[in-house]
Amino acid sequence: MALCLVTAGKTLAIAASAFSLSWVHSVEKTEWQENWEVSGQMLVLRQARVKGSGAGMDPGDGARLVDGWWVWQPDTPPVEELNLAASGETVSGWKLCHEDAGHDKAQKCLDLGTRKADTIRLAVCGNNDG
Repeated sequence: MALCLVTAGKTLAIAASAFSLSWVHSVEKTEWQENWEVSGQMLVLRQARVKGSGAGMDPGDGARLVDGWWVWQPDTPPVEELNLAASGETVSGWKLCHEDAGHDKAQKCLDLGTRKADTIRLAVCGNNDG
C-alpha cells in the first residue's frame, strides 16, 4: 500500500506502510508526535507522544513517562483520511517522516503546512481519489 498526500491539487504517492507526524503545539511550544500505520484501506494511529503536558496536551489513558516524553497507545478507530489545515498561528507546520522503500532504508521527511491556509489530505492511495 502507498500513502497519498494531496495538497494544492497535486498528489504525491509515498511507498510506506507506516509514517510519523510531528508538530510543535501552538500554545505550549512543545513537540507532539504520532505514529501511524497504513492498514488495508485505513490509517491507524498506533502511538502518540508528547514532550510535557499543558493546554490541550493531556497525555492519553495509560500514558507512561519515557525519556521525558509521555507515550501511549490511543484507543481511536481507524480513519480513511487525515485532513491537516495550517492556521498560520503556530510555530511550524507538520513533519511527516517515513522509511524509504529503497535499499538504504533511510528515513525521509517532508515539511507540510508551512504556509497559512495550506490544506493537506493524507489517505491510502486509491481511497477517495487519494
